Amino acid sequence: MEEKKLYNAVRKIITLADGRQIEIETGKLAKQADGSVVVKMGDTMLLGTVVAAKDAKPDTDFMPLQVEYKEKYAAVGRFPGGFMKREARANDSEVLVARLIDRALRPLFPADYHAEVYVTVNLISADKDIQPDALAGLAASAALAVSDIPFGGPISEVRVVRRNGEYAINPTYSEMPECDLDIMVGGTIDNILMVEGEMKEVSEEVMLGAIKFAHEEIKKHCAVQIELSKELGKDVKRTYCHEVNDEELRQTIIRELYDKAYAIATSGTMKHEREDKFNALEAEFAARYSEEELIEKAPLIHKYFHDDVQKKAMRNMILDEGVRLDGRKTDEIRPIWCEVGYLPAAHGSAIFTRGETQSLTTVTLGTKLDEKVKDEVLVQGTEQFVLHYNFPPFSTGEAKAARGLSRREIGHGHLAWRALKPMIPLGEDNPYAVRVVSDILESNGSSSMATVCAGTLALMDAGVKLRKPVSGIAMGLISDSETGKWAVLSDILGDEDHLGDMDFKVTGTKDGITATQMDIKVDGLSYEVLAAALEQARKGRMHILGKLTECIAEPREDYKPCVPRIVQIVIPQDMIGPVIGPGGKVIQDIQKTTNTTITITEVDNKGIVDIFGIDKEALDGALARIKAIVAIPEVGETYHGKVRSIVAFGAFVEIMPGKDALLHISEIDYKRFETMEETGLKEGDEIDVKLIGVDPKTNKLKLSRKALLPKPEGYVERERCPRPERGERGERRDRGERRERHEHKEE
Repeated sequence: MEEKKLYNAVRKIITLADGRQIEIETGKLAKQADGSVVVKMGDTMLLGTVVAAKDAKPDTDFMPLQVEYKEKYAAVGRFPGGFMKREARANDSEVLVARLIDRALRPLFPADYHAEVYVTVNLISADKDIQPDALAGLAASAALAVSDIPFGGPISEVRVVRRNGEYAINPTYSEMPECDLDIMVGGTIDNILMVEGEMKEVSEEVMLGAIKFAHEEIKKHCAVQIELSKELGKDVKRTYCHEVNDEELRQTIIRELYDKAYAIATSGTMKHEREDKFNALEAEFAARYSEEELIEKAPLIHKYFHDDVQKKAMRNMILDEGVRLDGRKTDEIRPIWCEVGYLPAAHGSAIFTRGETQSLTTVTLGTKLDEKVKDEVLVQGTEQFVLHYNFPPFSTGEAKAARGLSRREIGHGHLAWRALKPMIPLGEDNPYAVRVVSDILESNGSSSMATVCAGTLALMDAGVKLRKPVSGIAMGLISDSETGKWAVLSDILGDEDHLGDMDFKVTGTKDGITATQMDIKVDGLSYEVLAAALEQARKGRMHILGKLTECIAEPREDYKPCVPRIVQIVIPQDMIGPVIGPGGKVIQDIQKTTNTTITITEVDNKGIVDIFGIDKEALDGALARIKAIVAIPEVGETYHGKVRSIVAFGAFVEIMPGKDALLHISEIDYKRFETMEETGLKEGDEIDVKLIGVDPKTNKLKLSRKALLPKPEGYVERERCPRPERGERGERRDRGERRERHEHKEE
C-alpha cells in the first residue's frame, strides 16, 4: 500500500550575488498558523509564523501588531544560563531585532485594518558564523506572504556593510571587524521603509550608496515572495470591515473646524498650550450632541478632527508657508542650553536642553568586574561601555506610573550607544568600565538625540578621553503626492514626528556619520529627498556640535576626586599564575591588605593587570607588591629576604614575593658549619643576601650571605672539586638526593 504524504512542502531559492543561497520553505511546519515559513541559510534556520484575529475588538482604531523574536539555545547546542535553565523573557538583542521587523511591517497594513496580528520569529538552528537578524525580516514577511492576512508587502531586510571600500550583503560574523559601515535596510520592491545601523565616520554619500545597494537585493527577495504567494493562491487576501464611517459628519467637521485649526497651528504656541487649544476646539464641536449621540459619534469626531483637520492644517501650513508649529523655519534648530558638572558626586554629568526636550545624563567609571556580561545564543563576552536610557511619564506631563523598561527605551538607548561607541577609547587605551545613563526630564522631539549630545558632554566632564565630540539630530519630512511639494524639517517636534512622513535620526562627528535610524511612512520617497535630508542633517549636526563645544571643548585633563583610580600594568603571561597564587591566595591577600580591587585579563599572550583603588597610597602599595612578584632577580644584586625553611644543607630564603632561593650552608659565613643548628638561622629570620648565580639547567637561584661579610684576614678560598658529568655516573638517583649529595661534596 502506497504511503500517503502527510505534508506538501513548497520551496523557493534566493541566490545572493556571491553565490550563497537563502531557502524559503512552507507547508511543513506550523500549519495551523495563518502563515508559516522556514528561512534557511547554511545551517541557520528561522521559523516565521503569523496569526491574525478574525475581527477587530470593539473601539479599536489602531493597528494592534505584536512582533516577537526569540533565539533558542538548543539551536546552537547550548544550555540557557540561570537557575531555571530555560529561555526567559526576551533579552535586549532579541527586542532590538523584533523592533527592526515591526518598524518595516507596521506601515504596510491597511489603515482601516484593526484586527490583532501576532508575528513570531524563532531561531531554531544556528550556524555560528551566520548573523540571523539579517534574515528575520524576510522570515516575517514570507509568513505574511503565504497567509491571507491583508498586507501591503512583501518586504525584506538585509544587512549591508562596507569592507575595503566595497559594499557587501549579509556578511558573516568573522567578516564584521573589517567593516566601516554596518546598517540594516528594510523595504518593499518599490520603496525603502527602514534603515538602522552604525558607521565609522563615513560620509553622507557613502551611506546613501549603501541604502541603494541594499534595495537592489531587497527587490530580489520581494520578487521571490510574490511568486510564492501566487503559487499558493494567497495573493488574494481576506475581506474585512473594521470601520464604520459617517461621510456627512466628516465633511461638516472639515468645513467648520479647518480654518480654526489652521489658526491654532500658525499661532506659534508651546506644546501643551497648543494641545489644550486643539482639545478645546474638538470639545466645543462635540458639545452640540447629546450624551446618547456621542456614544456613537465621539470616536468618529475624534478621528475626523485628528486626521482631516488637525493633521492637514499642520502639514499645509509647513508646505504652503514654510512655517512650523512653533514658528521656526524648516531648517532652524530650537534654542539649546547645556551645563556640565551639575551633579557634584557623580563621576561625570551634564544637562542638555533643546527646546522642550531635556536629558540629565551621568557617567560612572568602574572596574573590569563592572562590565556587562553577554551570554546570548550566538554572542558571549563582555561590554566595556554600556548606555541606558530612561523615559519616565512625567517627561511628557503624563499622570501614570513607570512600569518596567519599554521596548522603546531599549531601542533609543541602543541608538545612542551606537552613536557614541566609536569615539570612546576602550581596551588598553581606557582601563575603566563606562556606564552612561540618560534620564529624560522633558520631551517634545528626539530624546535619543538629546541623549547623544548629553552623553558627549558628560563623558568629557568625567575625563574620558573621547576621540571626538558627537552630536545628533532628528529630521522629518512633510510631502504631498498630489502637488509634488515636500519639505525636510530639522530638529522635529513630537507632533511633526507623529504627523509627518519620515523620522530620520543622524549622529556623527565633524568628520562623518557614526549612527542612523530612519523610518519612512510614505510611498515613493526619492533618493533626491533622502540626499537633501542628509545634507540638511549634516548642517544641523554641525550647529549642535558647536553648542556642545562652547560648553566644554575637550575632555577634562584628569578624573574628578570622587573617581576611584586605576593603574594598569602589563606582565608576562607566565607571571599571571604567581600573581594570582594557589587558589587566588596571593591576589586576595594583596586586595585585602591594600583595600584595592585587582583584575587580570590575558590578552595576546600577556597579562593586563588593572588595580582599582580609592587613593594613591593604596594603589602604590598594591602596585609595589605586584611588581615585586613579576620582577626578575639580577645576579650581583643584594636582597633583604626572609628565611622560609631550613634543610640539612642550607636555608631557602624568599627574596621576592613568591621567589625562593637556596642559601647553601657553605655560603652563610666564612667559618665552616657542620650542621644548620650551628648557624643559628631559623624560620622567619630576615637577612641580607646576595644573588651569586643561576643554575643554567634548572634556573635555580643561588644566594650568599658571606659575600656581604668582610673577609677574615688570611682567609684562603678552598679549591672546589669539578662536578662530574651525568654520563659518568652509574645508576641515576632521585633528583633531590643527587642535589643533596653534590652539595655536601662541594664542601
